[in-house]
Amino acid sequence: MKKLLSVLKRCAAVSAVILAAVSLQPANATAAPKPVVGGTLATQGEFPWMVRLSMGCGGALYTQQIVLTAAHCVSGSGNNTSITATAGVVDLQSTAAIKVKSTKVLQAPGYNGTGKDWALIKLAQPINLPTLKIATTTAYNSGTFTVAGWGAAVEGGGQQRYMRKAQVPFVSDTVCKQAYGSSLVPSEEICAGYTQGGVDTCQGDSGGPMFRKDNAGAWIQVGIVSWGEGCARPNYPGVYTEVSTFAAAIQSAASTL
Repeated sequence: MKKLLSVLKRCAAVSAVILAAVSLQPANATAAPKPVVGGTLATQGEFPWMVRLSMGCGGALYTQQIVLTAAHCVSGSGNNTSITATAGVVDLQSTAAIKVKSTKVLQAPGYNGTGKDWALIKLAQPINLPTLKIATTTAYNSGTFTVAGWGAAVEGGGQQRYMRKAQVPFVSDTVCKQAYGSSLVPSEEICAGYTQGGVDTCQGDSGGPMFRKDNAGAWIQVGIVSWGEGCARPNYPGVYTEVSTFAAAIQSAASTL
């Protein structure tokens, strides 16, 4: 049951802006959706491709009409008009917020709660904002990453009104496995966080992007907030879907929407 608790921590249902994302993982792990714990407030327009989803998750504009999020944030694939995407603001209560309904959802083929934690949501109309490109190779799967979201700012906390951001360093598979053992899927997941804890994604951050600058100085998405043990706990880094592993599948899936 530990992993499941951690995974859920990253979803909006447990609202909190601690970037300790969690996805629905096997019963032997701890999961829970999170917000950005230990972070600071993001400024308006700083991350224009960030999206807040009405089920309590985050996401990023893959195209102006498709949001990339986590598989554990959705219930399956098919027509779906129940999700509202909020974009264009750091303040969720701003009158300038752009709100668009979903039309379809495509959950990662083969997703069963372990790994493959990605999904696409097609919107009823395009949102005229910049998009976030995704990593297609492992070239950027190292260094220091940025996470952002409206999740809890402390474990067990509530969803945040204002977007928060934080930086987290790459954690090797070897070190990450010391925390999560066989629950980690190294070929499909990437870890990030501090040994001493204190900074992480959290409940409500699930599905949001983990990103960094590429060699040209542009933002590139390398991870998707997925799961973890609590939020910002020492020796328990956040676990993220490794975007480069699924780049081709994401591109192919998007073309069908």
